[in-house]
Amino acid sequence: MLVTLGQLQRPAHVRAQEGQPVFRSGVSLVPISALVRDSRNRIVRNLRRDDFQVFEGGRLRTIVDFGTTDDAAIAVAFLFDTSGSMGVAANLSKGRDFVEEFVGGISPQIDHVALFTFNKRLREDVPFTNDPDNIFDALNDVRPWGLTSLYDAIAEAAKQVANQSSFRRAVVVVTDGVDTSSALTPAQVSAIASSIDVPVYVAAMVSPLDHPGGDNSLIPEHHEGGLEALARWTGGELFYVSSSEHLIAATRELLAAMRHQYFLAIESSERPGWYQLEVRTKRQGFKVRSRSGYFAGDSRRAG
Repeated sequence: MLVTLGQLQRPAHVRAQEGQPVFRSGVSLVPISALVRDSRNRIVRNLRRDDFQVFEGGRLRTIVDFGTTDDAAIAVAFLFDTSGSMGVAANLSKGRDFVEEFVGGISPQIDHVALFTFNKRLREDVPFTNDPDNIFDALNDVRPWGLTSLYDAIAEAAKQVANQSSFRRAVVVVTDGVDTSSALTPAQVSAIASSIDVPVYVAAMVSPLDHPGGDNSLIPEHHEGGLEALARWTGGELFYVSSSEHLIAATRELLAAMRHQYFLAIESSERPGWYQLEVRTKRQGFKVRSRSGYFAGDSRRAG
């Protein structure tokens, strides 16, 4: 997503207080949201601009704007899997409880949430709203049926979220992780979401017997696979939810991850094309989650 000063409507001092980068006029910039965790997967706070390095295609780039805060507004699109496989092992019920717990923890004064459901097709059940009751009512009508076009739905939902003005935008996918009919691959979807700086978080509903992490379901899992790789490439994370006991802690962890993100910006390349990004910290043992790249001078970018 290329951003110029004219696209940001709030005054600079207000954006600075909110932790949003104060962009310079006349320069096309690439904003990058980044989440930092330590070796124990705890969220790292209080880092400064000088603690970060941004590499574009392996080349060190200058960070021209920087910001952070612990209480920024968020805009979250829930993408709820209603395919037939969600009717197995109480996954649908756990998914409803997960969304309700998360939505119950938002701040209606500043936050906005939307609900999309999907099987073979994506449906917008509730447009972005700050009224949790609208989400709760819609969840009561969710029924499992049909095939699963999971990756296609994620790509379309990411485009919808890109229209929100909040810098803390995200897609939260509630699914059992089974895709049966998508046209897009995880790599293609991650490129779309990364290019518009929309992290994808995946809450995978699984049976306690099948959960590879056991009681560590609140810790992002790290193993190769479609959904894990997709989440990582976009700057998001994959969580497993295997029992109702995990819901409260899992949603609090997810809310904290969304609210506390660092915002960096570099100047966009003048030559059209896809540019790979990597954000690092100079501190030992810290891991950074951020978008994997952006499009410059390309009609596919979000403006």
